[in-house]
Amino acid sequence: MSQKDEFFKYITDGYSPKGDAIIMGAAMLDGETLTNAHVKIPLKTMNRHGLIAGATGTGKTKTLQIIAEQLSQQGVPTLLMDIKGDLSGIAAESPGHEKIDERHEKIGLYFKKRKSPVEIMTISEQDGIKMRATVSEFGPVLLSRILDVTETQAGIISVVFKYCDDNKLPLLDLDDLKKVLQYATGAGKEEFQKEYGRISTSSTGAILRKLIELEQQGAQRFFGERSFDVKDLVRKDRDGNGYVNVIRLTDIQDRPKLFSTFMLSLLAEIYSTFPEQGDSDKPELILFIDEAHLIFDNASKALLSQIESIVKLIRSKGIGLYFVTQNPTDIPEGVLSQLGLKIQHALRAFTAKDRKAIKLTAQNYPETDYYNTAEILTSLGIGEALISALDEKGRPSPLAATLLRAPESRMDVLSDRELSDLIADSELTDKYNEEIDRESAEEILQKKIEEANEEEIKEKAAKEKAKARKSSTSRTSTRQNPILKVLTSASFIRGVMGILGKALK
Repeated sequence: MSQKDEFFKYITDGYSPKGDAIIMGAAMLDGETLTNAHVKIPLKTMNRHGLIAGATGTGKTKTLQIIAEQLSQQGVPTLLMDIKGDLSGIAAESPGHEKIDERHEKIGLYFKKRKSPVEIMTISEQDGIKMRATVSEFGPVLLSRILDVTETQAGIISVVFKYCDDNKLPLLDLDDLKKVLQYATGAGKEEFQKEYGRISTSSTGAILRKLIELEQQGAQRFFGERSFDVKDLVRKDRDGNGYVNVIRLTDIQDRPKLFSTFMLSLLAEIYSTFPEQGDSDKPELILFIDEAHLIFDNASKALLSQIESIVKLIRSKGIGLYFVTQNPTDIPEGVLSQLGLKIQHALRAFTAKDRKAIKLTAQNYPETDYYNTAEILTSLGIGEALISALDEKGRPSPLAATLLRAPESRMDVLSDRELSDLIADSELTDKYNEEIDRESAEEILQKKIEEANEEEIKEKAAKEKAKARKSSTSRTSTRQNPILKVLTSASFIRGVMGILGKALK
């Protein structure tokens, strides 16, 4: 048997799932594409998380698009973080191209033009279905980790949440939280000290500064009502295709704090909402986090620990997380070790540091007799990638250099008109884009402070009135008739007594 035949058997045996699968493309050896040596990812292992990495311009986004549209066809909804703004085209059919036909002929796959059902969402000023969460839903622990506060400050945040729960104060947005913090060391100082202990103004001041920093990144638009129900992420259309939910994030690339705040809030909500699923034939929901380094850059140890915990636990809910970034080293080792599927596009070795990074990257993949992994990483073309997956028993599949199929949907963005029409036609738009500003902690406490001030003013006025009345009475009692004053004076009495004395003699 020739090396080519051995390799064909090696690939087809390693990538022959018994159930449904995602077909990525065909394996390559020595620059030759082996038609029908298809690299397939078992659908049931897609909740084991994954990584899509590679240098800029090597095709990461299109790989994400390929997986998302195939998942949709299998009835699995997805959530895509569209930071670069180039994923909306999945809502339209591919126009086709002769080069696409040539590629698919090499791979041995028929190319069909298809679009997926898409929802366009946003957490910022951009048009789309608004995704929000209340501060109360976010919770004191997660909020403390996002703000990177001290242990003492985290305790104060927990006390604030407890106070709001005890007093039925809706904690909806950041203004509510700021108002309660100000109240705790201002008008409500005695109330807080009596019920929850003394709260330092320096600590609340530090927390307020952290909240202002978060506000400056646009978090005010994210916190509030109506809260987004994560169950709306797992909808299917009439034909049973899973919805591709695209979150437009092009305007928050320079606001990593907002991005990580949103991501952790979303993952925490999904984890607490979705039931345990265990091993099933297909996942419940797959999330693709593009430009994943934005989450991990400058993240505190507490925050990284929280992310790592969620990645480990959320798989049991049938949720898969896929991180898209330039280099695997962008992902912390604790998270990287949890990723079952790895799709590695080309890396570029321009410097000594780059070459060192490539050697480290090569060590993340299974050893193989067919490739020099470090060498092939720099020679892959656009739309080619090294793939290592898990089989249905959770074992690593053979490493395969793969010529990837083309997306069946448009590889370009929708026009502004197409986006507007898509958003307007969504049944979720009316549900989540209605502006709601009901009475919450800020308004209730402000009213309480104003009532207390009015009562204080009334009490002060009453005291002034009583004091004035007392002063008036005192003046009246001492203001005697001049004649009476003379008659009762000591000198007059002594004179009268003297006269009477002489008369008696």
